[in-house]
Amino acid sequence: MNFISTRSNAPATTLSQAIAAGLAPDGGLYVPETLPARRELQAGADLAETAAQLLAPFFAGDGLEAELPAICREAFDFPAPLQPLAAPGDQVLELFHGPTAAFKDFGARFLAACLARLRAGSERPLTILVATSGDTGAAVAAAFHRQPGLRVVVLYPDGRVSPRQAHQLGCFGDNVTALRVAGSFDDCQALVKRALNDAALQAQAPLSSANSISLGRLLPQMSYYADAALRHHAASGETLNFVIPTGNLGNALAAILARALGVPLGRIVLATNANRVLPDYFSGGDYAPQASVATIANAMDVGAPSNFERLRWLYRGDDAGLREAFTSASVDDATIREVIRRRYAHFGEVFCPHTATAVKLLEDLRAGGQSGHWAVAATAHPAKFESVVEPLIGREVEVPPALAALLQRPAQAQPIPAQYEALRERILAPL
Repeated sequence: MNFISTRSNAPATTLSQAIAAGLAPDGGLYVPETLPARRELQAGADLAETAAQLLAPFFAGDGLEAELPAICREAFDFPAPLQPLAAPGDQVLELFHGPTAAFKDFGARFLAACLARLRAGSERPLTILVATSGDTGAAVAAAFHRQPGLRVVVLYPDGRVSPRQAHQLGCFGDNVTALRVAGSFDDCQALVKRALNDAALQAQAPLSSANSISLGRLLPQMSYYADAALRHHAASGETLNFVIPTGNLGNALAAILARALGVPLGRIVLATNANRVLPDYFSGGDYAPQASVATIANAMDVGAPSNFERLRWLYRGDDAGLREAFTSASVDDATIREVIRRRYAHFGEVFCPHTATAVKLLEDLRAGGQSGHWAVAATAHPAKFESVVEPLIGREVEVPPALAALLQRPAQAQPIPAQYEALRERILAPL
């Protein structure tokens, strides 16, 4: 299978080349030249087996094809369980059981496993650039930490991530550099994209990306939706619908792609925080990126979601069809707090602020008479947002062991302005 740019102004390439590059040379995002045909997929023995089955067509004919089962075993070695919620028929897909307690551990570990194989024996180190609004950077840092021939530079908006997220981002050291940027996530993302398109810089320091603009991050994220939906269908005969918290749109797009391949997924509803670019578009407005707004669900503080370009590609630019296919709604900070407080008081359920946005939308769907089997994607462990969650529920949230170990390490991040030359200088600086 070959891969092309969403902007149609770059040559087709192999999957390995697309993963190594991160961004297409014309500034677009890599997508498959054609989507694989819908298939009759079966629930695997475990998540890794489901992932290998689902991803096989994308790896067909590529140099990594024979390695795919081993890559999946390395990446998907922790669970993504479906757990019941209080209301009958409602469930939560827990995606936070990895080393940094966020769903991004899955894609980051898969990408690291791919790049470790692609870079084996290479004389020049590859620098992985990642912009993060909270969780991506830590997942990438953990996945690539001390990997030979690979270096990570993480950019995050100073003061716009939770204290525990900030600690995670700066606690790795070695081949991982954390930069706290005087700006927004959108500033960080723009800096990363500019660096990836800087041919002169690439000649001095080969670069790639680990944001969801990378196919190596996006494609594996289909796997946990496929595994959950296939298991649910096998057990109940019912199609599973999802409400997914989204910022840069990568996690939701993964579910959309899985459905396109034949996974028994039903409706996919997109939950956002006060950043309303997607809800405004899906309610009929123009797609109009805006300056991001800081919220308590900070990992979704995105005003220019990169993967919207891929979503439009998938629907061949048919805005009417796209708006008909999806629903998106915004949840403000006051409502997020109310949901966290009320769900704990009534049911003993504890959610991170991002997951709470999806819970709110599911509540609204049910109140509007929506039937069927539904799940919300729980994108992060609530312990990562203790300063928000604990005052609302009136008790401490138990910290998962892997997260607790990271929080015991010293942390350091370097401040930089939201200026490209400052980033360029850090990339060229020796470790």
